[in-house]
Amino acid sequence: MNKTLITNPIIWADVPDVDVIRAEDAYYMVSTSMHSMPGCPIMRSEDLMHWEIVGYVYDMFEDNEAHRLEDGQNIYGQGSWAASLRYHQGKFYVCFSSNDTRKFYLYCTDNIVQGPWQRSVIDGLRHDPGLLFDDDRVFVIYGNGDIYITELTADTTALKSDGIHQLLFKTEAEGIGLRCEGCHAYRINGYYYLLFIEWPKAGVGNGRRRQICYRSRELLGPYERRIVLDDDLGYRNKGIAQGGIFDTPDGKWYAMLFQDHDAVGRIPCLVPVAWEEDWPVFGMEGKVPERFDVDLPQGAEKPLVISDEFEYESDKLALNWQWNHNPDHRLWSVTERPGFLRLTTGSLAAGVLQARNTLTQRTEGPACMGLALLDTDRMKPGDRAGLVALQSHFGTVGVKVAENGDKFIGMSVNDGDGLEKELETVHFHGRDVHLKIHFDFENSKDVASFHYSVDGSEWMPIGGELNMRYTLDHFMGYRIGLFYYATTQIGGHADFDYFRYEKAER
Repeated sequence: MNKTLITNPIIWADVPDVDVIRAEDAYYMVSTSMHSMPGCPIMRSEDLMHWEIVGYVYDMFEDNEAHRLEDGQNIYGQGSWAASLRYHQGKFYVCFSSNDTRKFYLYCTDNIVQGPWQRSVIDGLRHDPGLLFDDDRVFVIYGNGDIYITELTADTTALKSDGIHQLLFKTEAEGIGLRCEGCHAYRINGYYYLLFIEWPKAGVGNGRRRQICYRSRELLGPYERRIVLDDDLGYRNKGIAQGGIFDTPDGKWYAMLFQDHDAVGRIPCLVPVAWEEDWPVFGMEGKVPERFDVDLPQGAEKPLVISDEFEYESDKLALNWQWNHNPDHRLWSVTERPGFLRLTTGSLAAGVLQARNTLTQRTEGPACMGLALLDTDRMKPGDRAGLVALQSHFGTVGVKVAENGDKFIGMSVNDGDGLEKELETVHFHGRDVHLKIHFDFENSKDVASFHYSVDGSEWMPIGGELNMRYTLDHFMGYRIGLFYYATTQIGGHADFDYFRYEKAER
């Protein structure tokens, strides 16, 4: 059999809280998507190295003011967290909790790529849930430090009224800063296995995120505990942990975990797993290998982030794109002016963090670059449009129209209150402007630079370098986005001719 070379990280981009299953000969992965819509991305692979986005669980899961970025509200760092993905008796299941709604969401489908997904909602937050199918019974195990178990109906649409609903156990607290969370639950060879992460305090062990396993012969315990992985792949004491395990058709086992990589986000790593005395043993001699082979035929590489000429026959974008919060589908089009993404303003916004219909993709390490061509002809006074390096500590490069109609190219950063603080502006007398952002994540350098061109050949730096920071109020790696918003009047539009993207080789 042909082999595939695995190189960790398998994806150098923000794909956090991963959960992987195998269905026949294909592997599927879900991850956290928070405030990006559509959400709960489903990725598919046949060789565990090359992953393609094949769909999303939902276009949006709630429709309220915060999810629509209205009245100053938002769900940055909230939304859907730590989804659990399972395959049982021909059906696919996804569940997650949302911190802003304090509700628990369950989805089910016969077709993980095409859908549709049946949605059920249960009141109450179930932090980092792990879905467990145990013969004809279904449970969700969840919590932080104190771990709970709740039984669901067999169709997963509701709580089972006469089922199990109780504290399962308390995890260790002494010397631990972040107690066990991120549950992934399994029944394998007569044992129940619960995988978690925990984060010891500085000076305790290596003081980094590590992978924990609890196991028991009985669902309700008692459970034994073991540290099954404590490694950082030689990278800044950033522990590789939190994720699940799965097998291949020939009986090999692997874990998909993730590692914090500062501004680019939380990036997935594949880890071989062996079994010794019915305990999972992660890595090779306790280490996550940077390179190793898997006995699977190599598949084609599928780009996670793409260039786009916006040449579509209908108003349906490539799956690589996600909106920042719920979009207003009345106010964007790729068919109204063929070959262009047209964004139209329908509400006022105080800044880019409150702008509706900002269209985003991930950024990738070790470095990457995105550029766009913007037609400013139909922008109105008070409008702003351009490219954004999107996180709480954002940076933008684009065009603003003054109240007298004059145009300026400018670079801005967060002023501390979520509004743009201009670092530099220059008069612009044309119609079309080329905009570019370059991201450098090598060894956590985490610097973005901003550029513009009036002819597409001579590029000018503008503003200053942005020292990118991963902050928990957004809880997401930096994205690059196309934005347009109005500050004084609505009805204008900005046309983006293309978005072009390049990433550096490792």
